[in-house]
Amino acid sequence: MQNDVAENVVANPREWAAHACWHLVTSEYPPQSGGVSDYTNLLAAGLARQGDEVHVWCPMFPGKQPHNEGIAVHRQCGSFSRADLQRVGEELDRFPAPRRILVQWVPHGYGFRSMNLAFCWWLRRRAKRHGDRVELMVHEPSLPFRWLSPRQNAAALIHRLMTMVLLSAASQVWMSIPGWEPRLRPYALGRQLRFDWLPIFSNVPIANDPVSTREIRGRYVSDGDQVLIGHFGTFSPVITALLEPILCSLAGDSTGQVFLLMGKGSEQFRRELIGKQPGLAALVRATGQLSADELSHHLSACDLLIQPYPDGVSSRRTSFMAGLSHGKPIVTTTGELTEALWSQGNAVALAPSGDTPAFVDRVRQLRMDASERLRAGAAARQLYQERFDSRHIITTLRQAQTAKDRQCAF
Repeated sequence: MQNDVAENVVANPREWAAHACWHLVTSEYPPQSGGVSDYTNLLAAGLARQGDEVHVWCPMFPGKQPHNEGIAVHRQCGSFSRADLQRVGEELDRFPAPRRILVQWVPHGYGFRSMNLAFCWWLRRRAKRHGDRVELMVHEPSLPFRWLSPRQNAAALIHRLMTMVLLSAASQVWMSIPGWEPRLRPYALGRQLRFDWLPIFSNVPIANDPVSTREIRGRYVSDGDQVLIGHFGTFSPVITALLEPILCSLAGDSTGQVFLLMGKGSEQFRRELIGKQPGLAALVRATGQLSADELSHHLSACDLLIQPYPDGVSSRRTSFMAGLSHGKPIVTTTGELTEALWSQGNAVALAPSGDTPAFVDRVRQLRMDASERLRAGAAARQLYQERFDSRHIITTLRQAQTAKDRQCAF
């Protein structure tokens, strides 16, 4: 059953001022777990702290509903069917035009087996008929075409059609990484449209609690000479295919070390790993899914992190950004989506994706050099604060809003 009135908001939306009013459309929102959910929640909270009016439009999800001061949550999107979208459109029309609609775009998030073309046409109508300013925040653009996979190729084709419709509706495209632009721009069909990088900030706020951090570290290492090497992620097959040989190679070293796997899926991966290599049982530990505060304490307890990615590290990787924000020395991989900045400044240690010996060599260097770990951790924290902290993203969005308002005034 859908809510008739938004959470944390007066019943009559006309009572909200028209200035700096945001409508965030998202396929997931807390209590639903997920990277887009966490990102949207933190983004909404950041905008609200600046005094802006924030409305989040999302599906209903069971569980304890979060309460954030200044955020109106409209859980009326259902499955993003035509009937659901019509209802949401009627509610949006109660707000003064033009409404600024910021869509958190991942094609698989909006139902219909990731092929919800009707949702894209609805956004186009909002822009063309209702005068709304539709902006896209592209977390993921589309599935790739793949040989011998007719089902995926059909979905990939529909995704590109969806992209064309979305870009015809959009007045601005924000991207989680610059690498999405060449995959998106051809589908603008020559239309002049801004594509700007809006990096993903960490979705794990720093819980600065040294006592809890020391207590957690004490669970895994027995003395100060041991090195706690962590990995945080969702343990998808494409990641574990890289992680497993790295762990097996490092585990053969005689140096005192413990591996800590953090995140949903970590316990299952550990069981599978020690099923193949029983000797790793004493070296590899797993936490399972953690709350934000617990995860922050566990990250802080680690001496270094290993974060391999098949397409290379990039600013869309929230697991990587969490470690960076916590000032951890990180060994990660380069690949087709890796931005140039990661090879500048020596804030992270890099190895080509899939090159296990090179990756392991980088880990060994950091493991044996405590002073280098301190330097790399400080550089990581500084880079995050200067380039990726949420305050920069909020400022970018709000300045873009101000610039558009000035354009409309002339």
